[in-house]
Amino acid sequence: MQHRNIAFIGAGNMTRSIISGLVNNAYPAHLITASNPSIGKLSALQADFGINVTQDNKEAVDASDVVVLAVKPQLMEQVCEKLAQQQDLSGKLFVSIAAGITTPRLQQMLGGTLPVVRTMPNTPSALGKGMTGLFADTNIDEVDKQYAADLMGQVGEIAWVEKESMIDGVIAAAGSSPAYFYLFLEAMQTEAERQGFDHATARLMVQQAMLGAAEMVCQHPHLELSELRTQVTSKGGTTAKAIESFQEQGLQQVVANAMQAAVKRAEEMAKQF
Repeated sequence: MQHRNIAFIGAGNMTRSIISGLVNNAYPAHLITASNPSIGKLSALQADFGINVTQDNKEAVDASDVVVLAVKPQLMEQVCEKLAQQQDLSGKLFVSIAAGITTPRLQQMLGGTLPVVRTMPNTPSALGKGMTGLFADTNIDEVDKQYAADLMGQVGEIAWVEKESMIDGVIAAAGSSPAYFYLFLEAMQTEAERQGFDHATARLMVQQAMLGAAEMVCQHPHLELSELRTQVTSKGGTTAKAIESFQEQGLQQVVANAMQAAVKRAEEMAKQF
């Protein structure tokens, strides 16, 4: 990975995850700066990773070649416009991890046609098991695209999308989906407890089953998910009855409806900012 001076504007959980991935993979800590209004999170980042910290966004950006915009969407305009007023931003690569703000809107906030890569990571990035979608406009060169890919690759797998609208699909399939799985596990745990298992045992059973199933998927990429399902489903057996119940109640359509609702909300959010 290229080693450039990089500034993180915002010091939340995703910033911590990315910085952790960078430093643990031998990225020089002295090239990393984090900026945040409050000192608490900055002090923790400095203590844990040896990076530079500041409460002044301008100072962080001045020292950087790459700027990661990691502030809440509702604060993005205020932060970007202030940066644009304070300094010359030309020559810097911007990477956004904020939901709902399009590339053209980010460029407008920053005051020019600047190179912006929009990304959409998910919360398992905190464990290095994330899934991130990336979109780059046509004004991004291949070197910058590779840097952005390597950056987000520090916290998991990545996938580029050709059209920015497909970022909404990334949100539905990866950004929001950990919550879908948690909901499913929650329902399973509740039923296991109803059947007599104590809380801890019910939790252990469903979480380990899901972990094992996910690992089976990852270890057998050549097998379709339907084939993996079939391997568990003996004709006329218990699994078959459970699957039959899911299908009778329209699980596939329920999932489709939920993902479409996530996309719709992402489109609505884009209009707000």
